[in-house]
Parts: sequence; structure tokens; C-alpha cells
Amino acid sequence: MKELVALHRDQMLEELIEFLRIPSISALSEHKGDVQTGANWVAESLKSIGMENVEIIETEGHPIVYGDWLHAEGKPTVLVYGHYDVQPADPLDLWETPPFEPVVRDGKIFARGATDDKGQLFLHIKAVELLMKQNGTLPVNVKFCIEGEEEVASPNLVPFIEQNEEKLSNDAVVISDTSFIEKGLPAICTSLRGALAMELQVKTANSDLHSGTYGGGVPNSIHALVQLLDSMRHENGQVAVDGFYDGVPELTEALREEVAEIPFDEERTKRDLDLDDLYGEEGFTFNERVGIRPTLEVNGITGGFQGEGLKTIVPKEASAKISCRLVGDQNPTHIYEAIQRHVEKHQPTGTRVSLHKYIQANPVAMDSSNEKLQIAADAYEEVYGVRPLFPKEGGSIPIVEVFGRVLNSPVVLMGFGLPSENLHAPNEHFHLENFEKGIETIGNYFTRLGKS
Repeated sequence: MKELVALHRDQMLEELIEFLRIPSISALSEHKGDVQTGANWVAESLKSIGMENVEIIETEGHPIVYGDWLHAEGKPTVLVYGHYDVQPADPLDLWETPPFEPVVRDGKIFARGATDDKGQLFLHIKAVELLMKQNGTLPVNVKFCIEGEEEVASPNLVPFIEQNEEKLSNDAVVISDTSFIEKGLPAICTSLRGALAMELQVKTANSDLHSGTYGGGVPNSIHALVQLLDSMRHENGQVAVDGFYDGVPELTEALREEVAEIPFDEERTKRDLDLDDLYGEEGFTFNERVGIRPTLEVNGITGGFQGEGLKTIVPKEASAKISCRLVGDQNPTHIYEAIQRHVEKHQPTGTRVSLHKYIQANPVAMDSSNEKLQIAADAYEEVYGVRPLFPKEGGSIPIVEVFGRVLNSPVVLMGFGLPSENLHAPNEHFHLENFEKGIETIGNYFTRLGKS
């Protein structure tokens, strides 16, 4: 496979560049046509590598692309999931080159979607193509389920999975949408925190008021909002909402030892982030805080006068965006209700307060001893010369939990990105070393699965 990857490298890279040129931004309505173009591109690519039953499935939002090859009798079936939609490119002025004009430099390809997730999805398409070229057949049965709404929380993929269990049935779901620990040190993620996002709004008077005429005599919406937000966290970093920690598992020594295997350089992290110190829940290490402990974070605050100069008012309304990361058996609905009760209990005098939920997703954990994950580790080790670690990721890929629960399949998170590749940020890129070795590793994995 290595020789075949090298032989076709330049051609495959040109195809990836073509894919990355499509501004398939799912969050912006003006790009709806571009997202459709992205779906068409994926469908044509699947057809070109020999996939059968390829279809573009329309939804209430953006399309799902499906294709399969099911001629490996008696062999396992792998469901490959990925997404062809991308994040908005803002702020454009921070990009060194235009986000949808891919450029190769310094051994990397720069473009929006390069690592999240077009580049990583593309590895699977090319691995299957090269296996077909090499053998005229595949060592396993393969199904592709590729969506165009991952960056907007996959609202239409969940019902599609629930309504198509037989169509999507498999022995393993394989996803490449995560990253290595660092360059040269691969990782198979074994847990993802759940997510809960909401907006808290505080209203007081029916208009902004003159701070000289009314200041000191009427409630101030920003003061009230800050008071509410401050009530949600203790000084030691713990969340102060009653019931928030319901379902959070006790930390066993075995789990702490597993988390401690993941390298972490505190001084380098502070230096890279230009921080004087780190902060978090007392009694836990950085890796534990960001991987296996729950959080409540304020993501943004709006209120009062935001323009240049000064406007002396008592503002009538203020709002805050809040997100939580959840672990273990924490239930997003129950956590949201606990925060609602907390807001009602601590509502400042003279205010009207409302809470609006945007996103929720359950936590998910995979067993690192599962055979399908261990075979993936073998494939990485053969190609990279080092066995991958099994980290606990702090982020969320909500659809992972749905795949595992509805299809009752192990989910293998075979990421090939690097933490430094600016996903969701300007100058997103993908290292070409992992482009080549990723294709080889996936081909190796499918071959090993076929022999298992």
C-alpha cells in the first residue's frame, strides 16, 4: 500500500484541492448551493472508486450521501462516517491565503476543511480506491454515510440513523475527525464529553435609562447578569449548581493512571497560550479537567452600549452564552433543568430572566480493549512505528453516541489531524505526512479487519 500511495500521491492531492475549493459552509444559508455541490462531489467520488447504491439523500437541511460495497462474504462490515460541511471562514483578514483557494506550503495543505473534516474523510475514499486497485476487491464490506450538517449539530442525521438501522448495520463505525497527541504520536480517542449550550437573558426596564437620572435607583441588567453568572461557580473551580454533578463517575485509580499516560507539558502550554497560570477544578490535573470532568463555561456576554466612546446608561437587557461539557451518566436535559432551577433561585430583584437551550448531546465512552480498537492500534503501529495512546477528549462529536447506541456498534475514532492545525480557526491546515500515512493506515486497518 505504501508504494501505491506514493505512486498516486500527486493525483490524490489534486483531487483533495478540488474538494477543498468548495465553500460548503452549512451554517450560512447563502452557501446552501455550495453544500449541495459538496454532496455531489462526494457522491461522484464514491461512484468513481467502485461504490454501489450511491445516493444523495435529501433532508430538511443539507443532504446525506450514502454508498456501499458488500461483496466480501463472511467478512466484517465497516461503516465510514465523515462530513463534507465546514465552518465559516471568518475572520477572513487573519488568513494568510484565501480559505477556499487551497495552498501547499511547508509540507501542509492550507484551506478551510483541510483537517476538519474533508481532508480526513478523503483518506477513507482514497484508501478504499487503492485497495480496489491493488486487489480488485476489498477485504471487508464497506458502507459510507457522509453528512453535510456536522458543523450545525447534525439535526437530520440522527433521525436518518434511527430510521435506517438495517441499511446502516455494521460491525464497526470508523470515523476520522479527531487528532494525534502530537506529531508522530497517534491516538485513538476513547471518550467524548457531552454538550449542552444555552443563552441566558436578563431584562429590567422597558428602555435603557439615563444613569444620572435613574442610576442607583433601578436594577441594572448587566449587574444582574454578572451576579447570576458568578453564582454558578465556586472559587475552587467547582460548578455551584445543585444537581450538576449527578451522574459524574467517581475517579478510579485505574482511570487516573490511564489519563496520566497522555503527555502534558504545563510550562509549554502556558507559554504557547501566553498565560501566567492555568485554572480549573481543584484536586484534578489538567488532563483530567479537560477530558473526564464536567464544565460550565461562559462563552460570551452582550449588554449595554458597545460603540466607540461612552454612553452613560443603565442598560435594560443583557445576555450570556453558556456551554457545558458533560461526562459519565450526566443527562443534558436534567442538567439544563438544574440550571433553570438555579437561575430561578438566584434571580436578582427587579429582573425578568429567561433561558433558551440550543444544543444538547450525551457523553460517550468506548472500551479501549475492544478488538476493533486494538486492531486499529496495530495498524497505526505498523505504519507509524509507535503504538497509539487512548486519550479522553474534552470535545464533543454528538453523532458518535448515536451511532453506538442505535446501531449497537463499536466506534473507532481513527484521527489523523494534529492539535496545532487550526481547525475552526484561520489558516486551517493538514500535514501531508499524515495525508499519506493516513491512507496507508486505513488500508492496513481494513486489511487486518478482513483477517480477524
